[in-house]
Amino acid sequence: MRTHWRLDPGVTFLNHGSFGACPAPVLARQADLRERMEAEPVRFFARELEPLLDSARQEVAAFVGCAPGDLAFVPNATAGVNTVLRSLRLGADDELLVTSHAYNACRNALEHAAATAGARVVVAPVPFPVGSPGEVETAVLDRVTPKTLLALVDHVTSPTGLVFPVARLVDRLAERGVDALVDGAHAPGMVPLEVGALGAAYYTGNFHKWVCAPKGAAFLHVRADRQASLRPLAISHGANSPRTDRSRFRLEHDWTGTFDPTPYLCVPEALRFLASLVPGGWPEVMRRNKAKAAAARDVLCRALRVAPPCPTEMLGSLASVPLPDGPAEALQDALFFQKRIEVPVMPWPAPPHRLIRISAQLYNSPEEYERLAGALGALL
Repeated sequence: MRTHWRLDPGVTFLNHGSFGACPAPVLARQADLRERMEAEPVRFFARELEPLLDSARQEVAAFVGCAPGDLAFVPNATAGVNTVLRSLRLGADDELLVTSHAYNACRNALEHAAATAGARVVVAPVPFPVGSPGEVETAVLDRVTPKTLLALVDHVTSPTGLVFPVARLVDRLAERGVDALVDGAHAPGMVPLEVGALGAAYYTGNFHKWVCAPKGAAFLHVRADRQASLRPLAISHGANSPRTDRSRFRLEHDWTGTFDPTPYLCVPEALRFLASLVPGGWPEVMRRNKAKAAAARDVLCRALRVAPPCPTEMLGSLASVPLPDGPAEALQDALFFQKRIEVPVMPWPAPPHRLIRISAQLYNSPEEYERLAGALGALL
């Protein structure tokens, strides 16, 4: 499997979750598209790009389970979260809800939006280790008040690798009149998606991670009744376009200025290529990666003499394990520079507490996790 990726053969790469890794055939498709773009830029951008985006959006929408018209391409999930937050009309009495497992960049965006409007951010403390999805649901709902306008909920948490019960959370929040913004940065390609049926007001997710598209490919799904008020981060020509053949949502988000659209256009190629690697396609890719992550976590837990910090049902292709207290960065550097193992060690929830997070992609092998366990034993 590893031969399909251009990963450094001298490094044990157990950090697919941070930035992904793009297979060589997908990069070749991107190179072809860039050649086409540079051969005649006006033709490409003015005459060809719109139908190319429409075609890519059709395949992407089928994969994530939504109507193509409700989906906009964005460069990453952080941009998707910021797009939503910048479009909200917040008042001084409003509250924005988030969990203690939120991705730091998105938490910062939430804090900025609240500070600008004089609103308040409320943090729901979700335990880790955690015993069940119900504990997540209880922690979030306990912090909802009549002032809660929006809840930022992770589908798969970045630091702890937990798969949150988003369907239950979206439904229960809606019962209380609260819109959900789901940060699904890790979800596409890790867990099955039916974004349209989920019913969240907003959902954003990356394709450069587990789908293995080129860097800079993500999507933002906006429920039809929220599209009129949702504006892109960059206001451009679509704001006053006289066209009536496309929705204002589509006109504004498809063109925000000159950019390299090839990552978006390569997502279908990435979807096809990853599906071709194993019999059974994407369902089998997800099943294998989850099983590999669970088995790798067991290896680390045995080596560290700790109990698994969450049920296996709450795992996808990521798994985090608490470590003995100490400096996180120093251990991560030692693993890389001394042992040539690329794996994140994070201070969480705050120093000196820390955890280690492993990723499981098709190219990873059981021997790599055993190597990590041995390295931790030597360094700790």
